[in-house]
Amino acid sequence: MRQLHHFIDGAHVDSASEQRVDIVDPATGQPYCTAPVAGAGDVDGALHAAKAAFEAWRDTTPAQRQLALLKIADAVENRADELVRVECENTGKPLALTASEELPVVVDQLRFFAGAARVLEGKSAGEYMPGHTSFVRREPVGVCAQVTPWNYPLMMAVWKIAPALAAGNAVVLKPSDTTPASTLLLAEIAAEFLPAGVFNVVCGDRDTGRALVSHEIPAMVSITGSVRAGTEVAGAAAAEVKRVHLELGGKAPVVVFADADIEAAAETIAMAGYFNAGQDCTAATRVLVAVEAHDDFVAALTAHALATKTGGPDDTSADYGPLNNAGQLDRVAGFIDRLPAHATVHSGGQRLGDRGYFYGATVVSGVRQQDEISQHEVFGPVITVQRFADEAEALAAANGVPYGLASSVWTTDHQRAMRMAGRLDFGCVWINTHIPLVAEMPHGGFKHSGHGKDLSMYGLEDYTRVKHVMSAI
Repeated sequence: MRQLHHFIDGAHVDSASEQRVDIVDPATGQPYCTAPVAGAGDVDGALHAAKAAFEAWRDTTPAQRQLALLKIADAVENRADELVRVECENTGKPLALTASEELPVVVDQLRFFAGAARVLEGKSAGEYMPGHTSFVRREPVGVCAQVTPWNYPLMMAVWKIAPALAAGNAVVLKPSDTTPASTLLLAEIAAEFLPAGVFNVVCGDRDTGRALVSHEIPAMVSITGSVRAGTEVAGAAAAEVKRVHLELGGKAPVVVFADADIEAAAETIAMAGYFNAGQDCTAATRVLVAVEAHDDFVAALTAHALATKTGGPDDTSADYGPLNNAGQLDRVAGFIDRLPAHATVHSGGQRLGDRGYFYGATVVSGVRQQDEISQHEVFGPVITVQRFADEAEALAAANGVPYGLASSVWTTDHQRAMRMAGRLDFGCVWINTHIPLVAEMPHGGFKHSGHGKDLSMYGLEDYTRVKHVMSAI
């Protein structure tokens, strides 16, 4: 099997630690390469490389940083086939879907932040005290420690590095221990256009992550992951009073009123619930349906679930791929195995085949608000449906979870949609759609879903600090 290496100070490097782990193809359940597990020495070396590189990178002009990001975007686009192949080998995703739905978005997001680098704004200079002129500087925060998840390895790496680099920061990024391959390739591609040390990647496990976020060098820590991981990162960062950026998952309510187009809603919700095997923190997996439309909706959703197909990278007819790892397969299956007696499984609900980590598109009705499956993130191809009697009950059920990342409302009543949008306690509210994201709009949540924003100018601002400068006239 081939061996992966850390990417530090502009080059692939061996690990000071001899520990390595197998990287498994989720479509086969078999290892296909190995990756190093960074110890404290590797992390320290990467952070010192970033610290040294930051001294020069911070002084580059926005135009220079824009040009570097645009060149990286062009190179990613030119090597799209290679990146898609590596991403799908590492995640088991269908090649065709990844090429059409993920890679173009990655390129677009790089180009957005390239442009955003040149339009940071602040208060105009002025005399707010007689005889003194004040102005505001937007500065990079410094070295950023970043941790990415396994559901969208390449895209999440771009969400982290693009705003950080655009703002003038240096980065040390740790990808998930199950999906490091595409992030390492991205770092290799970017190295042609960035000074050595500006973008570093260390592979490893939870201990590697702990060493990274607790180190004295990073001024900011950013993680996309579970609530458990985010809580631990926030605690470790608190000791050094580091800035923390957390995107920690969700349990998105999908509120379907009786006046909605039930068939259209079911079709879109099935797509938004099963895409990427439901391994998406905004996935449409918790549906609340008006009592009078409930049975028709369940029938329509079940029909779409039965028509939804899972398959490996080379299956051009597949709508989604396998779950990421054996542990995640067990987790998803566990939710179904522990369903209460009042719940009904209409489709799926079981592993498919004995090779790889495939799970059938599942519909479960009859769930109640306090059921485990209603309150906790499954992160799999499982959509639950529960009833509500009126708008007030729908709102209470929608908000009655610890998460606050994304939501959607389905209705033809504009006033109702606006009322719900104002009261839903989630960072994003879609109306008569679910899951589209654009680089210009922020992504980030409330409550246990964390704080801080990815994408948009808000995401860029998160990687800057504000300094007041006052001069006597």
